[in-house]
Amino acid sequence: MMQSLSRRSLLILGISASAAAACAQTPRPSSELAVYKSPTCGCCGAWVEHMTAAGFQAQITEVSDPGAVRGAHGVPASVASCHTALIGGYVLEGHVPAEDVRKLLAERPEALGLAVPAMPLGSPGMETPDGQREPYETLLILQGGGTRVFARHG
Repeated sequence: MMQSLSRRSLLILGISASAAAACAQTPRPSSELAVYKSPTCGCCGAWVEHMTAAGFQAQITEVSDPGAVRGAHGVPASVASCHTALIGGYVLEGHVPAEDVRKLLAERPEALGLAVPAMPLGSPGMETPDGQREPYETLLILQGGGTRVFARHG
């Protein structure tokens, strides 16, 4: 839209041509989430519900071997969980909270993505009827497969 405005129109709106160009070229965080999960996993569906409730748009693909998707995107086996998702050039492994995904997309660190290894009780999609929660960490997956703590929960 900004590219189709004339210089005069930009001046009337109080926007310089350089500001308009910068705005047009600034990448926007994506809300489109590609989720790869086993057809038999219920907690994956609950995580997708958490993400869609937070404003993300999920496209689900059921795969017979979620590990193959994980491996294709460089996710180390040490942080494996039950589903893998892709968003904004990053990979998400497991029950990563929506607020951590928003932070990742806002900060744009040099990394492969985020992981919540295993399936901790109380993480998004792993809620229990009695409200039981385990403390857990969201890990930043670094280039080369290392990790560091991105966020702590519980």
